[in-house]
Amino acid sequence: QVQLVESGGGLVQPGGSLRLSCAASRSIFSINAMGWYRQAPGKERELVAALTSGSNTNYADSVKGRFTISRDNAKNTVYLQMNSLKPEDTAVYYCYARRVVGAEEYDYWGQGTQVTVSS
Repeated sequence: QVQLVESGGGLVQPGGSLRLSCAASRSIFSINAMGWYRQAPGKERELVAALTSGSNTNYADSVKGRFTISRDNAKNTVYLQMNSLKPEDTAVYYCYARRVVGAEEYDYWGQGTQVTVSS
């Protein structure tokens, strides 16, 4: 089991920056992948950024060059640095983690944190 606690959301003006944090309840060395999804009102949840245990990263085209995912192994925490924010980045951001145990995949989700980009 993995509990995920997110923080760092809020209101920011267009062009501004925010950093989201996701703290895991167990060592992230035991987690195969972590990342962030987001869901805007009336839209489906979409992948924003992902980071594998091998340090491979994957970003949505809409955030490439603006968002950076990283991790601090000592703190069991994954971060999402968001720069040059746009109104269309407004959404609830969810942290997720995936563990692969044998042939089984287990997905875990945080409670979500609201990001609002508005002047």
